Amino acid sequence: MRRLTGILSVVAVLALGCRKEPLPLPAQISKIEAEPGSKIKGFYLVNEGNFNMNKASLDYLDIVNGIYTRNLYSQVNPSIIKGLGDVGNDIGIYGSKAFIIVNASNKVEVLNFKTGRKIGQVDIINCRYVKFDNGRAYVSAYLGKIGDPKAPNGIVAEIDTASLQITRSVEVGRQPEEMAILNRKIYVANSGGYSPSNYERTVSVIDIPTFKVIKNIDVAINLHHIKADKYGDLYVTSRGDYYSIPSKLFVIDTQTELVKKVFDVPVSNLAIDDDLAYIYSSQFSYVTGINTLNYSMIDVGKESLLTQKFISDGTEKNIKLPYGIAVNPFSKDVYVTDAKDYVTPGKLHCYDAFGKLKWSVTTGDIPAHLAFVY
Repeated sequence: MRRLTGILSVVAVLALGCRKEPLPLPAQISKIEAEPGSKIKGFYLVNEGNFNMNKASLDYLDIVNGIYTRNLYSQVNPSIIKGLGDVGNDIGIYGSKAFIIVNASNKVEVLNFKTGRKIGQVDIINCRYVKFDNGRAYVSAYLGKIGDPKAPNGIVAEIDTASLQITRSVEVGRQPEEMAILNRKIYVANSGGYSPSNYERTVSVIDIPTFKVIKNIDVAINLHHIKADKYGDLYVTSRGDYYSIPSKLFVIDTQTELVKKVFDVPVSNLAIDDDLAYIYSSQFSYVTGINTLNYSMIDVGKESLLTQKFISDGTEKNIKLPYGIAVNPFSKDVYVTDAKDYVTPGKLHCYDAFGKLKWSVTTGDIPAHLAFVY
């Protein structure tokens, strides 16, 4: 299971009877290099914030004008005292709406994607990730209390993106994580992260028309991310057990629905664009007590590990804890977030297509999840 991390860096409290709640942080503006000809308008960045600290936040980068707005949610939703909520775990944009998964607050926050204003909410216990298909949002959810080894199997819930009502749900494995959608099927990476002695090791396959699990693909223990390439393959990350079983990357052929290749490289997260997969790893070992950082690339067309890294200027040494990644499909810029020490504001770094650092900007606590605005 992914660590739920980061705590207050700037504390402000509001007396409400006997209870104290943190005030929303004010918006802050930073200037970065403007790109007037950009084909992408910008992107939202969800900062996770630490578990039980109610510090999830939302930033926005206006790429065209070079303006980075930190704490946008609080600025445009000032009447919501508690802000975005507790642990922002994912974001996706569909139609005119942005859907933000707020894990420990047990909700999907729905915003107008142009303004960032809240327009609705869907309550789902211990929700994790979101994907979209044919007018529906699909949300994976652990269910049960956070950290409970006796938590029930998780689910994938279907939400009508117009009415914001849950229309169907289906049971999958324990503690399901990220999903990928191909050919009217949802592929769900199950982790079993609440029971380290008994991790899950399958990808559940959901047939969307019937909304039933039609297959479980055996992959490896403690699965997390799953990304589709343009050739119909799925790249699935296994976190291992942090002791003797290392993290690896597995490739599933969706025609046979079997693992067809294993990359013996640690992977924390990856982004796939065209024929390239951009990979970072922050691999912790309980045996050594050391967190090892790695950066790599894979040619998904040839299914081969490349020798070069996507950062070529040596500035990766300044990234303390890589925590999120995305690739601009037009400019090929690579965005990498740095969670630093989990307790202070993080950083967002932009690298050009040649791996050179273009700019960096301060974010909220534990910057993690990006969604482009076209």
